[in-house]
Amino acid sequence: MCLAIPGRVVKVVDESDQLVQVEVGGVRRTVHVGLLDCGELSSLVGGWVLIHVGFALSRIDESEARATLELLEQMGDDYRQELREIRASA
Repeated sequence: MCLAIPGRVVKVVDESDQLVQVEVGGVRRTVHVGLLDCGELSSLVGGWVLIHVGFALSRIDESEARATLELLEQMGDDYRQELREIRASA
């Protein structure tokens, strides 16, 4: 199963290549934010994005991120498998 997972943007990695570092389940990954209309990437830091296969698909607010994470936790094995795959690819 493929999931889009909320992650918190922790820093800008490369402004020109539109890369930021996002924390998901305690793992930090670099993701591409070129699909977002966000202006300066620094405006993303501290905010939440919905990510899938290395791309940020949309910006979401913290309450939506928390609600989605709670729902994913309730899904059980599918969510845990997605987190294992994220950790393995780090």
